[in-house]
Amino acid sequence: MEADEILLETEDAMQKGVDYVLHEMSTVRTGKANPSLVEGIDVHVASYGSSMKLKQLAMISTPDPRMITVNPFDPSTLQEIEKALSESKLGINPSVDGKIIRLPIPELSQERRQDLVKVVKDMAEQGRVRVRASRHDGMDKLKTGHKAGDITEDNFHDLEKQVQDLTDKYVKSINDHFDHKEKEILTV
Repeated sequence: MEADEILLETEDAMQKGVDYVLHEMSTVRTGKANPSLVEGIDVHVASYGSSMKLKQLAMISTPDPRMITVNPFDPSTLQEIEKALSESKLGINPSVDGKIIRLPIPELSQERRQDLVKVVKDMAEQGRVRVRASRHDGMDKLKTGHKAGDITEDNFHDLEKQVQDLTDKYVKSINDHFDHKEKEILTV
């Protein structure tokens, strides 16, 4: 495997780790209405005979900072969507208002905010672990190439530095996103 391929593969793996963490962080409630809180909820729709993500079944919007509205594309799915929202781990009680489901977002207590910060901190640490694991894999591939004679000594050290720079870049990205999310959660 060529050195450029190894670097690209390593960077791709690190980017996937960061993307995963960002997606996970986006599902954490901050006290403000955000469509990403409910978009990924699975809804079993009997009339379609399968489970689908909520965002495939309805338009989700936030008319104000404390409310999420779910407007099903097909009114016959209203009951299934309401049931899925009720059974989700969001802790929000949906209320049906005609053809729309309203989800009022309650104010978070300071204790709950601290708990959410801990959850997000764990997510960030998992992301950093993923990035470091990608670094480790990349370094192993570089060492294998170096031992096989495909990578020269000077080139090997340059590549090592590039992999470390990538690691630092993606860890910093995770840390920045964590800091932003923490601020968002703690802002009343």
